[in-house]
Amino acid sequence: MRVRNVAVVGHNAAGKTSLVEAMIFKSGAKERLGKVEDGTTASDHSEAEKRRGMSIATSVLNLTWQDTQINLLDTPGYADFVGEIRGSLRAADSALVVVNATAGVAVGTERVWNTAEEFGLPRVVAITKLDREHASFFGALASVQDTLSPHAVAVFIPIGTESGFRGVIDLLSDKAYTYAGGKLEVSSLPEALAESARAQRTKLIETIVETNENLLELYLADEPIPDDVLTQAFLDAVHRAEIFPVIPVSGTGLVGIEPLLELMRGCLRAPEERRPVVGTDGSERECHTSAPMSARVWRVSMDPFVGKVAYVRVWSGILKAGDTVHNSHTDRDFKPAHVYTLVGKDLKEVPALEAGMIGAITKVPDLHTGDTLCDPNHPIDFGQLELPEPITSLAIHAATRADEDKLGTAIGKLLEEDPTLHLIRNTETAESLLEGMGHTHLEVAVEKLLIMGVSVEATTPKIAYRETIKAVASSQGKFKKQSGGHGQYGDCWLRLEPSLEDFVFASEVVGGTIPTKYIPSVEKGVEEARHHGVQAGFLVQNIKAIVYEGSYHDVDSSDIAFKQAGIIAFKAAMEKAKPCLLEPVMLLKVRVPERYTGEILGDLNSRRARVQGMDPDGAVTVISALVPLVEVQNYSPDLHSLTGGRGVYSLKFDHYADVPALQAEKIIAARKLETI
Repeated sequence: MRVRNVAVVGHNAAGKTSLVEAMIFKSGAKERLGKVEDGTTASDHSEAEKRRGMSIATSVLNLTWQDTQINLLDTPGYADFVGEIRGSLRAADSALVVVNATAGVAVGTERVWNTAEEFGLPRVVAITKLDREHASFFGALASVQDTLSPHAVAVFIPIGTESGFRGVIDLLSDKAYTYAGGKLEVSSLPEALAESARAQRTKLIETIVETNENLLELYLADEPIPDDVLTQAFLDAVHRAEIFPVIPVSGTGLVGIEPLLELMRGCLRAPEERRPVVGTDGSERECHTSAPMSARVWRVSMDPFVGKVAYVRVWSGILKAGDTVHNSHTDRDFKPAHVYTLVGKDLKEVPALEAGMIGAITKVPDLHTGDTLCDPNHPIDFGQLELPEPITSLAIHAATRADEDKLGTAIGKLLEEDPTLHLIRNTETAESLLEGMGHTHLEVAVEKLLIMGVSVEATTPKIAYRETIKAVASSQGKFKKQSGGHGQYGDCWLRLEPSLEDFVFASEVVGGTIPTKYIPSVEKGVEEARHHGVQAGFLVQNIKAIVYEGSYHDVDSSDIAFKQAGIIAFKAAMEKAKPCLLEPVMLLKVRVPERYTGEILGDLNSRRARVQGMDPDGAVTVISALVPLVEVQNYSPDLHSLTGGRGVYSLKFDHYADVPALQAEKIIAARKLETI
C-alpha cells in the first residue's frame, strides 16, 4: 500500500484538529464525527487537551484513502509547543498547512512554514472555516501568497461564501464537488462560475508551466498542452516544493474533504520519493527496505500505564522487534522487545517497522528525542533536533515534604518528555526554575506534575539583582578578639574602585605591614562579602578591591582573623563608595503582524524599554528592544492578549543597568522585610 506521512501544521485555532477529524470520518476510519468543543476528537485525547480545547501534543492518526495509507501528525498550534511541531515536521515527508479563512496567515503559520521550508517538505495549503462569517478564500489566498510564497496557487476554488459555502471546483478537471446534507455530488462546472474558474485556471497553468521549460515554450507559442502532461508537470512541481496547491475546505461542515484527501494522495510524495537522509558525517540513507536500518526518535511521551514511549520514524531498512539496535547518540546497543504502530492514543503491536513507517518503541529507558537508531554494523548519526532556547520561567516549590521527595523523579519525567523544558538552579536567589517556551507551556507542565501526584507552588522567579559602586572609597577592617590564651588579630586597609571587569583583587602592601601569607585570606574575605552586598544583600560586581596597608600580631594573627578583617573592610568601604543596584536587561525581539506594531510599542514604553529597531520581514515586523527583566517576566500572556495570539518573542540576556532610584528603594525595602 502507498504511504503518505503528513504533518498537519498551522497557527492555533486555525482548525487543524477539526479538519483532521473530518478526514478520518470521511475516510471511514471513525464512525462518528467528533467536535473539539465536546472533547470527542480523535486527536485531542488527553484531559488537559479536552479541558483547554487545544492540542498540546502531536497525535498520530491513520486513514486509508483508496490505495493509500495517510498518516496524519496533528500538531499543536501554539508556538509554546515548538518541540512537538519541529519533531513532527522532521518525521513527516510532507505538510498540510492550515490557514483560517477569517484571519489569514498568522505568525505561527509563518514560523511552521519556514521550518517546513528548512526541511525541504512539499506542502498543501488548506484554507479552512470557509463557512464562517467574514470568511474570504481569495483574501486568505492573497495572504498566503504575500506572506508564505508567491508559488502558492489555487487548485480548487469555493462554491458559495460564508454560510453558503457548499462545494469546490477542481480547476484542473473543471469538475464541481458540491455537498448537500453532508453527501458529495460530482458535476460539471457551473455556468455561473465558469468565468471565475477560467481566470483562476489560467493563473494555475501559468504557475505550472513556469516550472517546466518545455511547457513554457509551448505555452508562449500558444501551442496546446495535453491535460495529462499538464497534470504530471503539476505533480512533479509539488513534489519538488516548487508549487504549493491551495484548496478551500470546512472541517466542521465537511465540505471539500474528499478533494483534499485526493489532493494529498496524488500530490504529496511517498517516503521513497524523498531525497536520501544525510548523516552528520555526510553518509546517506535511501528510504528503502533494502538499505541498512536507520531511524530517529522524534518524540518521547511518558504514559502512566506503559511507561516511556519513544516515537520513531524509520528512514531506511527494517526495525524488527528483538533485533540489536545501536543508539548513535549514547553509543549503546539495545534490543526492543516490541514495536508498534500508532493509532491516536493506542499502540498496535507489529513484528517490524519498515522504511517510511512511523511507530513506537516502549520500555527502553535510554531513548531521548533526537536520538538516531541504526544497524550496529552500519552506524549513522542524523544529529540532534535543533530547538530554540526557553524564553520564560517559573520558580517551583514542593507544596509539602511528601511532594518534595517525589519532585525530582517527576521533573525528570517532564524533561524526558519535553526537551524544550529546562530545570536550572539559580544559586543567587536559591530557587529552582522551570524554563519553557511560554506561559501556557509552563502551565501545562505544572498540570502534568499534578497528574503525576506531585503538587507544586509555581511563583514568579525572584530577580537576581546586583550591586556595584560609583565612587572610590577606602576603609579599615580590624578584627580583634581576646578571650584568654591566643587571641585573633587581623588589620587591613581596603580601597574599592569601579571596574569594567566583574571582580579584581590586588595587593599594594609594601614593607611587610601584612605578611604575604595573609593576603589570600583578605581576598577570601572580600570575595565572601561581595556575595552579600551592603544595600540589599545581592552580589557585588564591577569592582576592584585593593589591600594597601594593615598590621599584624606575631602570635594572634591568623588566616581566619585576616579573612574577617577583609569582610569588615569591604562592607565599610562599600558604604562610602556610593553603592547602587543593578538589574538584568534583556534583548527582546517581538515578531508581530504590522498592524499590531503601535500596540506593541506603546506597551514596551510602559515597561521602561528602549526600542533598538523595527525591521520588516514579510508580512510581519520584528521589533527589537532592551527591556529590564522584571518588566517582561509575564510577557507571554500579555503579548498573546495584545495580538490575539499572533505575536511571538524571544529573550536573551544583554547586560546589567542601574535601577531607577524609586524602584531601588522599593527593592531594598522588600529585601529588608524578607530578612526580618
